[in-house]
Amino acid sequence: MLFPHIGMPLHIFELRYRTMIRDALSRGRLLTLATLKPGWEADYYGSPEFHALGCLGRIEEVEWLPNDCYNLRVVGLARVNFTRIVSEYPYRAARVEVLPQHPYPEDDPLIQLEKNALAGVFERLLAALGVDPLQAHVDRSAPYGALVNALCAGADLSTDTRLELLAIDSVVERGTRIRELTEQRLRSGSLPRRESRLAPDEGGECN
Repeated sequence: MLFPHIGMPLHIFELRYRTMIRDALSRGRLLTLATLKPGWEADYYGSPEFHALGCLGRIEEVEWLPNDCYNLRVVGLARVNFTRIVSEYPYRAARVEVLPQHPYPEDDPLIQLEKNALAGVFERLLAALGVDPLQAHVDRSAPYGALVNALCAGADLSTDTRLELLAIDSVVERGTRIRELTEQRLRSGSLPRRESRLAPDEGGECN
């Protein structure tokens, strides 16, 4: 699930999606990622149902492969609602409505307190997952929203919980919620010790 300002690698190999990427590359490099609803396996090659909430993204990096497939890096731009399907062939295309995000002052002392609290929880999570301490440091100079969305995108959460987080209009409220969820998991002691993919880079990307 893509979140705003977070990077995601994609490997494109199906014919319909290769066609979609070629069209996107010639038309502004934009695409929108949707989340399929449960039971999608029965109609994957048809038109499985998907959740109305998604994320608009821009293709930032493209690698064309000899077998005519693609490796991409897509960065989220904004949350969207799918309003209607406009075509099903050769790939599904839809109209979307961009959802506004409540603004917040990055230099507000309360935001800085929230950022430090979130970064601290982030580092505790990385340590609990067995990440090397030298790699478990979270860059506190990164924008608050980037830290919030990186943790939302990278944390081991259910699809429903991720959608609930993505649906929150306020980045501050989303940050408070993901911090609470992460603190609950840390207190429960149920986290598996494994190498994590939760470390954001300078742009807030979750690798």
